Formats: sequence, C-alpha cells, structure tokens
Amino acid sequence: MKRIPTGKGYITLPALLAIWSISLVVNLPGLAVSPMLGNLDRIFPKASDLEIQLLTVLPNLLIIPFVLFSGKLSESKDKVRIVVIGLAIYLAAGLLYFVADSMIALIAISCMLGCGCGLVIPLAAGLIADTFVGKYRMQQLGIKSGISNVALVLATFVVGWLNRGNWHTPFLVYLIPAIPLALMIFVRNKNPEASVKLNTPPPGAASTPATSVAQAPMPGEKIRGGFIVGRIAGLVGVYAFTTYAVTVISYYLPFLIQADNLSSDITGTVTALFYLAVFLPGFCLPYIIKLFKQRTSIAATISIAAGLLLMAIARQHGLLYLSALLMGFGYGVFQPIIYDKATYTVTDGHKSTLALAIVLSVNYIAITVTPFIVDMFRQMFGTTSNHFPFILNFVFTIIFGIVVLVRRNSFAFRMSDEYV
Repeated sequence: MKRIPTGKGYITLPALLAIWSISLVVNLPGLAVSPMLGNLDRIFPKASDLEIQLLTVLPNLLIIPFVLFSGKLSESKDKVRIVVIGLAIYLAAGLLYFVADSMIALIAISCMLGCGCGLVIPLAAGLIADTFVGKYRMQQLGIKSGISNVALVLATFVVGWLNRGNWHTPFLVYLIPAIPLALMIFVRNKNPEASVKLNTPPPGAASTPATSVAQAPMPGEKIRGGFIVGRIAGLVGVYAFTTYAVTVISYYLPFLIQADNLSSDITGTVTALFYLAVFLPGFCLPYIIKLFKQRTSIAATISIAAGLLLMAIARQHGLLYLSALLMGFGYGVFQPIIYDKATYTVTDGHKSTLALAIVLSVNYIAITVTPFIVDMFRQMFGTTSNHFPFILNFVFTIIFGIVVLVRRNSFAFRMSDEYV
C-alpha cells in the first residue's frame, strides 16, 4: 500500500484520505437553510421575525464555543474520538432535518448541527498539524483549505438545484459527514501508524522535532499557559481582519448588483468564483510562496485590496468576476499560511489543536460582526450607498497593507526559510 511521507514518518493513503475527508464538512453549516429563507413565509406562515433571526444566527454563534471546547478537549482526549463524536452529531442533525415540521424544530436541529460541526472544525486542521511537519505540513494545510472551499462551491450548486423540489431536499447536503465518519476506521483500526503512533518514524530514521529552530521562541517573547502570546495575538488579528475584509462579498454583493442595475442572476456566479479562487491557492501554495518569497503576505494583501476596489467601481459583469477572483486569491493564500503558523504559537505540542481552535474561532466571530462594523461606519458617515462597504474595506485593507510592510519581518507575515 502506498505510504505518504509526513516529514517524520509515513502514513498510508487511506489514512490520508480519511483526514482529508473531514474538510468536506467544515464549511457547510447554514448552506441548506439559506435557499429557503425567501420561502419561510410560505412554509411556516406563523414564523416570527425573531425565529427567522435565530435560525440564521444562533447555529453560527454556537459553533464558536464548541470550536474552542474541541480545542481544549484535544489536549487530553483522543482526537480521533472527538472527530467521530462530532461527525455523528453532525450526521444525526442532518437526518433529523427530514422530519422537522416546525420553526422551533429547525432552530433546535440547526443548533445541534452547529455543535457537531464546532467539534470537528479545529481537528480538520489539528490532525494534519499532528501528522505532518515542515513543508509537508504547509502543503497538506493548503490542500485542506482547498478541499473545504471546493466542497462549499460544489455544495452551493447542489443545494440550489435541490431547492427546486420539496423544501426538505436541500438538507441532503448534511449527509456528507457520513463519508469521513466511515473513513475514520482507517485512521484508528486499520492503520496503526495513523492513530497514536501516527508520527513515529520508521526504524533507523532520524526524528524531526515538532518545532523547527527557525520557529522556536525568541528571547523576550512572552509565554503564558504554553502559548507564545505575541504570535497567537498577531495571527488572530491577521485572520480576523482578512476574513472581515472579504466577507462583505457575502453580505453586500446582491445589493451592489441591484444598485448597478445588473442581472441578479450573476450573484451566484460571482460568489462561486470567489470561493473557487479561495480554494485554488491551497493546492499550489508551495509554488506561490516560492514565487513571491517574503513578499507573499503583501502580494495577497494587494490582491484583496484590488478586488475590493474593482468591485466598488465595476459596472460590468466581467469586472465583477475579476474582482471576486482577486479577493478570493488573496484570502486563499492567507488561510493555509495562518493555519500553519498557528501550530508554531505554542511551546507544548499538545496545545497545537487548541491554538488552531482559537484562530479558527476568530473566523466565525469576524463573519458574525461584519455587518455590525459596516453599519456602524455607514451611520458615522451618513451614507446608505451599496458601494460603501467595498470602499470602506478597500481603505482598511490599504492600511493593513502598510502594517504588513512595516511588520514584514514579524512572525505573522514572514515566511519560514524552509518554504522560500
């Protein structure tokens, strides 16, 4: 059976496929509910505005504490078992959707799904971080990011097609957790190297330390609770901002298209192109880093800024497509790099998944607060322009780009010498 190098040993191909498959489900919560929002008044005539808000907001809010809870559990519990429990809850929620017949039931099931997904999300990256080191880890985290985003793109189209039938049919997408749940047997039982002894090098091979010398704590860096404080804070800030910067495409693109009297049919295409561009860098990230070297972070920032500006001024379909690709590419470069760096923010290897959980939770917080931030600045400037969110975030991204230039040698923005 083919064996895959990890940088400190080998795992079998089925074990790698099992680990990859977890990424299929991390971006799916809320996806099947979105198409039915416009028909809720017909499906549930007595549904209140509060119930509708709870249906869309509460599950995403619940993901955040369960992501952190999963990261904390991973310090002392069997990570594979946590994944199996999370996937089982996720799948059970997916099945319960088919018997839901009220708004209260939909809200409760969606919360259940959010809890299950929250348990799984940090371990999709955490198992990779535990298994691979160095350039192998960066490559695999890039692939993980690509898989999760391409799964979202394909599932979006599938849900749109399923929405033409019974209102329950889009929930078929929540049966996908059955795939990684079935494959977990290769990680635990059929492949001993891929469980507790996953990273044990073959006899006679030299062991590679979990933290390279280049990434070891520097003199003066504060360490608290096993975390290198400055590093984790820097990554949290970078991920929070980049996620906020590009999330405006989800919230405000339909209004922008409407304001410019463009066909509303292109909204799905522009959004799909954005996610397509997010996933592509994941599969070729090592080559992107070799191309831009220590300018990788600033190149990704420029790409996001250019996309935001172009989207704010574009009046043609083609330019909107290009702007979505630019924004997605920049974000798609930042994502796996941040995941990889998160594993170097701890002095204790057992806390690497918790570090990933902290960073990943920021993604959901940023998505949740984006409309509140934009609305706050709208009121401050007294504007209702549908172009304003993109102009605002373009200005913020330029400021962020200056920070990247000034702090280009800091941990958050510098590429490790082993990658360039």
